[in-house]
Amino acid sequence: MAELFDTAPAAPLAEALRPDSLDAVIGQSHLIGAGRPLRLAFESGKPHSMILWGPPGVGKTTLARLTASAFGYAFIALSAVFSGVKEIRAAMEQAEHHLAQGRRTILFVDEIHRFNKSQQDGLLPFVESGLVTFIGATTENPSFEVNSALLSRAQVYVLQALTDEELVQLVRRAQTRQLPHLQLDDAAVNTLVGYADGDARRLLNLLEQTDTAARASGLDKVDAAFLEKALTLNARRFDKGGDNFYDQISALHKSVRGSSPDAALYWFCRMLDGGADARYLSRRIVRMAWEDIGLADPRALQIANDAAATFERLGSPEGELALAQAVIYLSVAPKSNAGYMAYNQARAFVKKDKSREVPVHLRNAPTALMKELGHGSEYRYAHDEPEAYAAGVSYLPQGMGEPGWYQPVPRGVESKIADKLAHLRELDQAARKT
Repeated sequence: MAELFDTAPAAPLAEALRPDSLDAVIGQSHLIGAGRPLRLAFESGKPHSMILWGPPGVGKTTLARLTASAFGYAFIALSAVFSGVKEIRAAMEQAEHHLAQGRRTILFVDEIHRFNKSQQDGLLPFVESGLVTFIGATTENPSFEVNSALLSRAQVYVLQALTDEELVQLVRRAQTRQLPHLQLDDAAVNTLVGYADGDARRLLNLLEQTDTAARASGLDKVDAAFLEKALTLNARRFDKGGDNFYDQISALHKSVRGSSPDAALYWFCRMLDGGADARYLSRRIVRMAWEDIGLADPRALQIANDAAATFERLGSPEGELALAQAVIYLSVAPKSNAGYMAYNQARAFVKKDKSREVPVHLRNAPTALMKELGHGSEYRYAHDEPEAYAAGVSYLPQGMGEPGWYQPVPRGVESKIADKLAHLRELDQAARKT
């Protein structure tokens, strides 16, 4: 009985398979392959501060540990989620103790983007003095999330999600070293790789769950059908507030702008599958209609608004069909950013321009005094003019030329708008000659 309590718990599969050398790392060949930046850094004999930026489960912690091991440095790890200034000070005291014993220290801060400015500033003196070599890990863009002072003292390395081939290699390694009894058919391997979504840690966790479920079911070989029933297979890699979120909404918007309905549907469904709020997507779809279709097809604006209203009425999942069809319509509609560009140019002009007076003929005249001052005089009522247009009249402030901000494109309804504007300009020219 005593032996039962003396037995240490088995390490998780992800920890048991953590590489012990750079050559054992799967993935990131663009950084650790022969002649690549991190490989050269290891071969230089002198470590440097760095920030490892990439999605979850791609080896950021492993590379930090390998750096300490390769150079014989002490390794201190902090999680920015659970640590603060107090923990930073304690880590620095420990680093000073290591230095007194003739050993240098690598300080690894996981999820460095979760440290606030004062916490990040607290690291600077120790990095600058050389007391520690700093390695930060983040899933967020360090340009936005890491203080410029700290960022300038560290080399940023961008890590990539593992490819399907690399994940299959990891499955085979796990079977060889830790799970020799676990047999998986090709479809099961492909299913696990697909749901791992480039995340090695997620894949190994799924493998552990698969092993447990197979043992409980007395199976000798696991197939895809068993996985679908036995495991919770969901949730693509998706961060509702991070880079992945904005990258995907950017891909959706650019697919609509690029008139690719299939690509637009793919990114729309990817975001829904990852847990994006459909209301947020509906707002962005309306924005796309105004920004990229505009007056080239006014129906697109109505369809986008109607789809958003439909979702509000039906909710999920029924209302998502309306949003999907709006995405398709926007993708195939004629494109124009003429209104968007004109608005931006007008806003920029007004922001830097002086405050120009309203011309007298355009001023309101609700009182006798204002009329005596000439407000509204010589105003020509457009409805009383031929073609309901007061040819030759300027509605801009005195001395301001026609800026030409709105330039209709020769597509959709805007081609007709362009024809009308050209005709009105001809009427203006004729009026000014008389």
